[in-house]
Amino acid sequence: MHAIGVVFPGQGSQYVGMGRELCGESATARLVFEEARDVLEMDVAQICFEGPREALDLTVNTQACLLTVETAIFRVLSERTGITPRAMAGHSLGEYSALVAAGALPFADALKLVRARAACQQGAVPPGEGCMAAIMGLDEETVDRACREISREGAVVELANINCPGQFVISGHTPAVEAALVKLRDMGAKRSIRLPVSIPSHCSLMRPAAVEFEHYLEDVSFADCIVPVIPNCDPGRSHAQATSKDLLSRQIYSPVRWQETVEAMAARGIDTIIEAGPKRVLCGLVTRIRDSIGTLNVEDAGSLKKTAGTLGGGA
Repeated sequence: MHAIGVVFPGQGSQYVGMGRELCGESATARLVFEEARDVLEMDVAQICFEGPREALDLTVNTQACLLTVETAIFRVLSERTGITPRAMAGHSLGEYSALVAAGALPFADALKLVRARAACQQGAVPPGEGCMAAIMGLDEETVDRACREISREGAVVELANINCPGQFVISGHTPAVEAALVKLRDMGAKRSIRLPVSIPSHCSLMRPAAVEFEHYLEDVSFADCIVPVIPNCDPGRSHAQATSKDLLSRQIYSPVRWQETVEAMAARGIDTIIEAGPKRVLCGLVTRIRDSIGTLNVEDAGSLKKTAGTLGGGA
C-alpha cells in the first residue's frame, strides 16, 4: 500500500485547455465547473478551455480557474481510486484547493475567497509594476543576499519561493526584479525566467493586500481538516479551524517554503505524492527534494488512468 500525499499547484501552472478533456468524460468534473460558473457568475470553463491566454493569466481569473480545475481533478481522482491521503499541501494558491479537498472549506466559499484574494493582491500593486522570476543554479543564501543588496524603498525585491535545492523565485517591483536577475546571472545563475503572473506575490508589497483580505476571511467559517494540510508559510504547523485564517493571511506576503513542506510530508511517512493539477511542476520539485518519494500526476483522462492503474484503482 502506498502512503499517499496530494499536492496542488499554484499560479504559473495554468494553460489554455486545462480541464477540458477531463470535463469531456466526467460528469463529476462538469459539476464542479457548473458550480464555479454559478457562484462567480463567470464562464470559468470558457476561460480555462478557450482563453485567450491574456485573460487566463490575469490574477483575478487565474486563481478561480486553477481552484476549479484542481477541485475537479481531485474529486474525479477520489471517485476513481478511493484514496485516503496521509497529508495534503498546495503551492501558494494551491493551498486553497488542498483545504477544499480536506473538507475544511466549502468549494463555493473558496471560490469567493480566491476572487477576493486576487482583487486584494492586484489592488496592492497594479499590473506591470510588479513581477516574479525563477532562478536556477544558485543557493538560497546567495539569492537572498543579492535581493537584499538591491532592495530599497520604492524598489523592493525579495526571496519569495524556496522551491527545492537550486530553484528559487524572487518577487517585487519590476525594475528591482530585473536588476536582481542581472546580478544573479553575474553571480552564476544557470537560468532565470520571468513567470506568467501579474502580481508580485509572497513579498512585503503584499502586506496591504493581506490586511484587506482579512476582512473577507472574517466572513468565512473554516472546519478542521479531515486530512492534515501543511501550510507553506509555516510547514511546522497544520491547518485547523483555529489556525487557517491566520495562515492564509500570512501566506499572501510570506515566502513559500515548499522544500520544507515536502520534507514535512516525508516525515509523515509519505512515499508517493500525487500532483492534482495542470502540468507536472510540483512533481519535478518533489523529485529534487526527495528522490525516494515516487510522484504521479493527474491533469487529464490519460494521466488519471495511469495514476489509477498505479494505485490499483479503476478508471
